[in-house]
Amino acid sequence: MSTTYVALFLFFLLSGYSALPLEGDGEDVDVAPDDLDNSIDGDGDGTIDISHLGANAYGTPTNESGHSVANWTESSLMNPEEMGEYAEGDILIPKPRGRNGISHETLRWPGGIIPYVIEGHFNQQQRDMIRMAIADYHRLTCLRFVPYKGQQDYITIQSRNTGCWSSVGRIGGRQEVNLQSPGCVTKKGTVLHELLHAIGFMHEQSRPERDDFVNIIYNNIRPGTENNFRKEDKKNTNDFGVSYDYNSVMHYSEYAFSRNSQKTIEPKVSGYKLGQREGLSRGDVRKVNNMYKCKKEGTDIEGDKKREPSTGWLGGIWQSLFGGNKDSE
Repeated sequence: MSTTYVALFLFFLLSGYSALPLEGDGEDVDVAPDDLDNSIDGDGDGTIDISHLGANAYGTPTNESGHSVANWTESSLMNPEEMGEYAEGDILIPKPRGRNGISHETLRWPGGIIPYVIEGHFNQQQRDMIRMAIADYHRLTCLRFVPYKGQQDYITIQSRNTGCWSSVGRIGGRQEVNLQSPGCVTKKGTVLHELLHAIGFMHEQSRPERDDFVNIIYNNIRPGTENNFRKEDKKNTNDFGVSYDYNSVMHYSEYAFSRNSQKTIEPKVSGYKLGQREGLSRGDVRKVNNMYKCKKEGTDIEGDKKREPSTGWLGGIWQSLFGGNKDSE
């Protein structure tokens, strides 16, 4: 074996920790805007293209989605947010917003400040789970979730029996993030996932280059849900300098929308497990910080400035070290 391959193997062993989800510390998140210094470069405002979702993004919450999530358990093959009847499973812009036509854009949150209120009927453990997720954003990014005090645009976190869902980005006025209990608040990653939608992010496997990294097995997809695997248009997509991330909390699980308990997605680099919901990946953190132009000291993640190979054996090693979640089972 050549010296180069030995060095790469040792580097993989020593650096594998960097592929693990980033854990939060449960810090208190009820902070006032006047106490914040989120060190953002500019106001962080901007548009988010949602054109690939089309009319499917607009609708009303459904009890059918709620029934599916009510039957979800931690031993289920798919994540609870993959069981909804909404666009891509969990993306929903309430219909009244679309009365005057479908918008192909939403907005980022100015200054990275996101007013929020928890209004759902959550028990204390579930509220703590939501707070832990928010604390992760405070610890790892320059975003700040602040208590709602009459701001025009804000997020209300609900627990209606309509599944796990959120709009993408800031849609204006009161907007809901629904976390049906207990399914949608069992894992911190599910809360992080829905909040990342509200922050402005799509699903990872919707990226235009996804076919270089995963195989979609259409024969196993439940009829009528094939559109959930549609890719975004490359010209309307911004990767914010982060390559495809198997470990993203925004990635579908391998059994998403399966009709027969067989895999619908397989990574092209063998040995990876898709759809983790333990915490933000380093790629997730970098994308948030890049989207909102964070300059907060301490938010740089190891490997940020390295060139990221896209495919092939070197791409697989890169995923191991900085993006993917190597399955240890």
